[in-house]
Amino acid sequence: MKLITMTNVSLDGVMQGLGSVDEDRRGGFERGGWIAPLFDEEAGAALGQIYARADAFLFGRWTYEVFAGSWGAVKAIPRGNPVALALNTRPKYVASNTLRDPKWANTTVLSGDIATAILDLKAKPGGELQVHGGTTFIRWLLDNDLVDEINLFTYPLILGQGRRLFPETGPDKALELVESRSTVGGVIIQAYRLAGRPQYRTATMESTETKK
Repeated sequence: MKLITMTNVSLDGVMQGLGSVDEDRRGGFERGGWIAPLFDEEAGAALGQIYARADAFLFGRWTYEVFAGSWGAVKAIPRGNPVALALNTRPKYVASNTLRDPKWANTTVLSGDIATAILDLKAKPGGELQVHGGTTFIRWLLDNDLVDEINLFTYPLILGQGRRLFPETGPDKALELVESRSTVGGVIIQAYRLAGRPQYRTATMESTETKK
């Protein structure tokens, strides 16, 4: 399986507290619930298509608890809701050395050597192992070279505070653009394939003059 990350971010890279005002106030975040006014029908359809492709889901502990408390609490899966259908019928894995008794059905806890456990998961037959949300967890996956593809939904606003997808300093990654389009409402949908390390070249006076 390919490990695919899927993240909703503001133009300045913030992914915190998108669902509701009180979803995630860590660090004094006060601007939660920002996605709803911008999440148009086209973005919803694209997100549903991504969820429908998933063969399994992988979470960090914090995001797992958020999803389990919302999507996992759905009593009856709404007809025509691909997100609820995928999350409640496909295998879920949570990386945690502290979670002992997950309540959400069809959940397996990965503990101990989590990087090796994820590599074993990726070696299983299937298409996509999807990771939705989780700032710290996605950064850890990138640090350990476990990500195959990054999906981003970028929304037209600057939040000016909050936890960002990428840290100020971290590993450098070359990316290959696989898909890029925008919705009528201004949501930019992009998919990038990881492509090793970037190439760097120092500019010289000679090269600059040649370009002129």
